[in-house]
Amino acid sequence: MSTPFISQPLGALPQASTYAPLEWGQAERQSVFHQWLDAQAGAHGVQPATVRMASADASFRRYFRVDSAQGACIIMDAPPDKENCEPFVRIARLMVDAGLYAPRILAWDEPQGFMLLEDIGSQTMMEVMDRDNPQANHGLYMRALDALLALQQSSRPGVLPAYDGPLLARELSLFPDWYLTQHRQLHIDTTQRAMLDKTFQTIVQRNLAAPGVFVHRDFMPRNLMMPHDLAEKRLGVLDFQDAVYGPITYDIASLMRDAFLTWEEDFVLDVTIRYWERARKLGLMDFEDWHSDFGAFYRAVEWMGLQRHLKVAGIFARLTLRDGKPKYLADAPRFIQYIRTTASRYSELTPLLRLIDKVEGTEPAISLAFPRLTPGAR
Repeated sequence: MSTPFISQPLGALPQASTYAPLEWGQAERQSVFHQWLDAQAGAHGVQPATVRMASADASFRRYFRVDSAQGACIIMDAPPDKENCEPFVRIARLMVDAGLYAPRILAWDEPQGFMLLEDIGSQTMMEVMDRDNPQANHGLYMRALDALLALQQSSRPGVLPAYDGPLLARELSLFPDWYLTQHRQLHIDTTQRAMLDKTFQTIVQRNLAAPGVFVHRDFMPRNLMMPHDLAEKRLGVLDFQDAVYGPITYDIASLMRDAFLTWEEDFVLDVTIRYWERARKLGLMDFEDWHSDFGAFYRAVEWMGLQRHLKVAGIFARLTLRDGKPKYLADAPRFIQYIRTTASRYSELTPLLRLIDKVEGTEPAISLAFPRLTPGAR
């Protein structure tokens, strides 16, 4: 989960003399970087004096922006001992081949971990949205669906790593290991551990039943860019390096149950229904009764969203406690609310809901929307 390339629009950039110098923890890496950057001046016309910070990442990656005669470019600084850029390069090509607006790679120094990229936008979808008026953002979400459906239509097995049972289970383990134990200081007893194991097994089984497609894995407004070229109708797509082949429900759950933004359920349902309608026309809903029953599909989206929310709550706790990045944990209450809302709708999740209410000191959730027992459960 990373931060996209954010800066001022090109027409409003300050003069080069006003740019703050980049900070480097190692003088040797700083020297190697400037040697590489000078080489790009000759090969790609970049202007080294204009390099400035664009964003930092939840990982060890950093992004800079630099001007060139053709406009701005993005530089990725990814120390090779900490980051493997090969998936980014490979999946960027896959995204472009699928018709998505992803950055072209202009240069890559693999041994040193520096990359020069096309700059596909300076504002994220998140930055231009009207948070007080959900319907004002409807057009943006339809453009996001354009990108998502293009990606899913291009899917084929055997190209990306499988989002399989072991990986889903490892991600779920982040919640007890980091959020409950480390952040909330909960000593998980034998009974609680057995409950979590059983619940997680059910979550994995439900999600693995869904059809497989290419999964971006962090498809949300902070990773979708408004293009510089107003004639470009596609939203730019970033942060795709962790893409996998897995449940078709994942990315729509990620988009509508955002890590940093919450919408009321009527708007979530509106966009999700429109996604479902378009996806079934493309043959992506040809599974069980999904083609004719939106409710069946939406239940699967909820179970997938639950897996993601438990995972991300654990990741945010880890980022704070292990990596010293406390800003992420500030959004944890949003995820706990997502988890509580979904858990209140399914009897199999009642024990999980009770544990979370105990840990958080919250009242038991009462869900008036979609109250049901999952088909087949007793």
